[in-house]
Formats: sequence, structure tokens, C-alpha cells
Amino acid sequence: MNTADLGLPVDVPSTALFTDQYEFTMLQAALRAGTADRRSVFEVFTRRLPEGRRYGVVAGTGRVLDAVENFRFDAGVLGFLREYAIVDEPTLEWLASYRFSGDIWGYPEGEVYFPGSPILRVEGSFAECVLLETVILSILNHDSAIAAAASRMAAAAGDRPLIEMGARRTHELSAVASSRAAYVGGFSSTSDLAAGFRYNIPTVGTSAHAFTLLHDSERDAFQAQVASLGSGTTLLVDTYDVAQAVRTAVEVAGTGLGAVRIDSGDLLLVAHRVRQQLDELGATGTRIVVTSDLDEYAIASLAAAPVDAYGVGTQLVTGSGHPTCSMVYKLVARADSADPNAPLQPVAKKSTGGKTSIGGRKWAARRLDAHGVAEAEVVGTGLVPPELADRQLLVELVKGGEVVAREPLDDVRQRHIAARGALPMSAVQLSRGEPVIPTEYA
Repeated sequence: MNTADLGLPVDVPSTALFTDQYEFTMLQAALRAGTADRRSVFEVFTRRLPEGRRYGVVAGTGRVLDAVENFRFDAGVLGFLREYAIVDEPTLEWLASYRFSGDIWGYPEGEVYFPGSPILRVEGSFAECVLLETVILSILNHDSAIAAAASRMAAAAGDRPLIEMGARRTHELSAVASSRAAYVGGFSSTSDLAAGFRYNIPTVGTSAHAFTLLHDSERDAFQAQVASLGSGTTLLVDTYDVAQAVRTAVEVAGTGLGAVRIDSGDLLLVAHRVRQQLDELGATGTRIVVTSDLDEYAIASLAAAPVDAYGVGTQLVTGSGHPTCSMVYKLVARADSADPNAPLQPVAKKSTGGKTSIGGRKWAARRLDAHGVAEAEVVGTGLVPPELADRQLLVELVKGGEVVAREPLDDVRQRHIAARGALPMSAVQLSRGEPVIPTEYA
């Protein structure tokens, strides 16, 4: 059974304190002023992509839905807020019965996005929407950054599978989220068992150098591993001398040895030498897996090497140099009163320094050229032009406080492959450049 994003609990009892304090103080002031119930629209977007990136990847939406459902104020949380006088008693009474009852629309997870894309739209009273800012941004900024790095690596790897193995390079809970985001972006498996348990991502792993060093000889280590895991296992061959290790590996496991792993050295040169040696020993079906601080550029440099799979850790879970997407959560429209029928008025911040925003509830559509390739991200307010009506990007995620759009993670992964494939070919170039399609405002 695929358990991905089917409503399983998050890793904490409540997400209610995954917030910044000013969200609570704004709530208290709005309740006192009588403006807390005004219908409001918040949008998540980014003003620019990380430097040199040509597209972004929406990831973390399923985790956002979990977080919204688990945004509850139990006795312990309320007690903390009371003890430290974060808010007053009327606000605590309001929080005690908090349940998000609004609507959320957004780009479907796995879709690509560009500067100005309304990635997520949250609608409801100001009070219930403002509290969700930090938890939504923390999830989307992290997961989308990892997924974007994973997507670039997957494009560089082509048909060769990628293994996510960065758990030891990040926070233990971030590691699980990173595995999920990497799977969305195109990785095929993870070494992190918590991610396998939580999201049903395929898990892999055999041995480290410590296992070889434990034994009296490399042969003893290989024999122990093959005896336990079978000849289809992957033997690590760079603890001592690679050429000798490959010979020993085939002698111990036979020509049916599953794979060898190389974790150091000049990977391009070593991979060619190991492939030649394996073939000469009759192990023509034995695969070569390479690890060792890979990123998308290193993977691309190995395109001509006889490599069958890549294992990536540090560079992946740190976003390959861009660990956040700089997404923001801004109020773009609000009613003039608490009357549910009061019309929405567009609002926007006006400032210098590139931090301006555009008011009004947005729609978004992707215009295609005559060949079905994306040529522009069109963002607007008001009526959608008829020619773009069937190209709209936002889908309903939450309706009246109820999640309506959970889906298996494998579906998300396939959506991303399709979305990336519909972009111009230059999208997957690793050279620095501008967004591969422009954002136009209608």
C-alpha cells in the first residue's frame, strides 16, 4: 500500500507553535479592533528564482495539508502561551477552538513555478489565515528548494537512478522531508528508513567502510556481506586498493555480483577502470554505483562514464547551494467589513528595494506555443482570458477547512516529470541563466 500523504500524523502532536510570535500579536490586536473576521486572501509567491536557476519546483504541498490539519491548540500549547503572556485571555479563548475553516488553492505538487507564480492561495478570515504564515513558508521554502536541486540532478543523470543519502548531513526531521522532496524531484530511492516508513519511498543500503575495517581482511568482509545479503548485494571497493577489491569481490560473489560502489578518487577515471576490470573478469552485469559529494555538475561530468547509479547526500539536502526559495506569504485582498458578502479589495505593499507586491486574488495559466511547449507564465486578476481557460494552474486543495486533494507521492513524482518535460529544452541546462519562460501579468 502506498501510504504517502494519506493523512498520517505529522511528527509532532501539533503544528500550532510552528509560528512567529508576531502572528499571535497581530491576531490579538485584530480581535480587539474588530477586524479579525474580515475575509482575506493571502498568497505565497517568490519575487525571483535563486540565482542562475531556470525554474522552480513546487514541493511540500502534501506536508502543508498535514500541517494545517494538525494546527490545534491543546492544553499544553495554551498553557505555554498563557505562562509567558504571549497573548491575552480573550485571544487564548479564541485559539482554544481554532480550526482552519477556509479554502486553499495552489499549484499541484510537482508542478514547476516562476517568479510571481501564485504558488498557494489561502482564503478565510484574517485571524485564521494569518496564523498559518510561518508553517506554510517553512515547509514550502525547504521542500521546494530540495526538489529543485533534485530535479536538476535528475535531468543531469538522465535514465540513471539517483539515491538520496543525505540524512546525516541535516536535521533528523529535515532529512525525512528532504527524502520526500528528492523523490518528488526525480530521485528513485533513499537510505533514510524514516522516510521509507513515513512516505513509502523505496529504501536501499548495504555497508560502509567501517564494515570492511571491522574485519581482518577485505575478503573476510566481502564474504560476510555476501553470506548475509546474497551475491546481488553492493560491495564497497575503495577502502584500500580498488583494483584488488574488485578482483576479490568477483572471486567472493561470482560474476553475478550485483554492484560495486566507489566513494572516492577521480570518479570518471576509476569508473572506466572498474568497468573494464569487471568485464574482463566476466562480471558484465555488475553495476557501478558512485557516491562522494556529488552535485548536478559532477553528475553531468560523469555522463560519459560507465556509471549505473548515483548516490547524493550533502549537496542535495542543502539545495545544492540554494537551501531556500525566498517564498513570501502576503495579504493581497481583504474585505472592508466582517460581512461575508462584503466585496474583496486588492491590497499590496508599496516599498523600495524590490519588495513590492501586486494586489488582488490571482489566477495563473501557462501559455503554450504551437508545439505544446511552455512559452509564458501568465498571472492575472479578474476574468481568465478564454484562450487560457483550460491552461489554469491552481487547483483546490482545501474546501471549507476540509482537505480535498491528497494524492499518492508517485503521482506527484510523475507530474513533475511531465511538467519539466513541457518546458523549453534550455530549462535543464546547468549553465546559469534567467527563468526559462517569462512571467506576464494580465
